[in-house]
Amino acid sequence: MRNTILLTGIFILNFLFISESIAQKNYTIATIGFYNLENLFDTLDTPDVLDTEFSPEGSKLWNAEKYQIKQNNLAKVISELGTNKNKDGVTLLGVSEIENRSVLEDLVNHPALKDRKYRIVHFDSPDRRGIDVALLYQGNRFRVLEAEPLEIGIYDGLDKIFTREILYVKGLLDGEEIYVLVNHWPSRRGGEAKTAPWRAAGAQLCKNVLDSLQEANKDIKMVIMGDLNDDPNSPSVKNILNAKFKIKDVQENGLFNPMAQYFSRGQGSNAYRDTWSLFDQLIISEPFIDNDLTGYTYLNAYVYNKKYLRQKKGHFKGYPFRTFSGDEFLGGYSDHFPVYLHLIKEF
Repeated sequence: MRNTILLTGIFILNFLFISESIAQKNYTIATIGFYNLENLFDTLDTPDVLDTEFSPEGSKLWNAEKYQIKQNNLAKVISELGTNKNKDGVTLLGVSEIENRSVLEDLVNHPALKDRKYRIVHFDSPDRRGIDVALLYQGNRFRVLEAEPLEIGIYDGLDKIFTREILYVKGLLDGEEIYVLVNHWPSRRGGEAKTAPWRAAGAQLCKNVLDSLQEANKDIKMVIMGDLNDDPNSPSVKNILNAKFKIKDVQENGLFNPMAQYFSRGQGSNAYRDTWSLFDQLIISEPFIDNDLTGYTYLNAYVYNKKYLRQKKGHFKGYPFRTFSGDEFLGGYSDHFPVYLHLIKEF
């Protein structure tokens, strides 16, 4: 009994000493997120693009008033992301389902976000609906060194599938080199099994980019993010990317999927036919989990699913509160919840 008390006392003293040592050090936090903005279109009917429904004459009667409601809603959500641990909010934010650079310029210049001084990396994609991916970043913390769109070469028989490209960005996050791949892989429309090879092609392209970079430097830090239209346990993510659910299972040059913890608990970022999926993911390379706080290290991850982002009533109660149900304007936010993670380092 006496020995137990003595050991307990030693443990408490040691814990207090470690806590005090940590408290005496200074840390900085960077926040990286992803948000499918659900059809952020301008109000113009663009020739040769399937966006007529999002125009004043289209089926959704999309006009300046509805557009501004949408912008207000998205700006509110983005302004809150990551502020639980980072007062400056999300440092890097990948986005999808945006029509062009113009809608992003309106977004980053919104009063709720303007002080963040977000900059934009964007390329027009060959997607038939004209929707793209992009990266928003705080210019005082991140400097772009390289950026380019990477085409996913996929076919339905002899017909080429025109889908979103993968956005490749290399940059310096507070002086530390990191790589980002922003994805919006082909949807499951037409059947999950039929379309699975198209998402597998997206995963393989990401893996090829990572492998190529690791040949030159095995310690590169990469974030693969996006609406993958697949879950953490889908073959594209689990087998091709080989993204692990648990840190202890990640091997050298491997990938860790911090969003998988939510999926394992039955939580998701989007819902369809009373089933939750976690298509929105942030996957990080092994050097982010080595606990070397002289560089950025993974801290924790979240699905941002506040009550106000949920449908409040009806058959879809609890689902993400979206902008439209069919052609009926609901005035919501998005049919996806955003996701984000925190990185930490000592300075």
